[in-house]
Amino acid sequence: MTEDADDKPGVIALPPFIYLAFLLAGLGLEVIAPTALLAAPLRYVVGGALIAGGLALAVVASGRFRAAGTNVRPTLPATALVTDGPYRFTRNPMYLALTAVYLGLTLTADSLWLLVLLPPLLAVMHYGVIRREERYLADKFGTPYHDYMGRVRRWL
Repeated sequence: MTEDADDKPGVIALPPFIYLAFLLAGLGLEVIAPTALLAAPLRYVVGGALIAGGLALAVVASGRFRAAGTNVRPTLPATALVTDGPYRFTRNPMYLALTAVYLGLTLTADSLWLLVLLPPLLAVMHYGVIRREERYLADKFGTPYHDYMGRVRRWL
């Protein structure tokens, strides 16, 4: 694939904005029809741990992209295939991190609505972002990316 205006995965939107849209939708539903999941302080402890872990994973994963000299934003061209750090365990550590933060916020907000919206959120991520990125990376990097896909799972 040549480096041109088409050298990008064609994701439907930036992933943090997708997660934010579902978060805001869930919180809106929570205002209309309140729900409950867990009693405090358990929801704060578990929720806080998920948020902290997700943020830490996001920092490490994006740091691997920067160290490799490639773009973090999926709307920009990939210039290197990153397979080290957390990418040894999951092909999508940044999306795993966003999901952990979303789940942490779900617990701390004590919202069943946010939990109910998680499967549709993950479906949007799967078809609107991840599958598009995988096609793009397979076209761009060929055999090395296919080998990587064979070694490392999409999530965990």
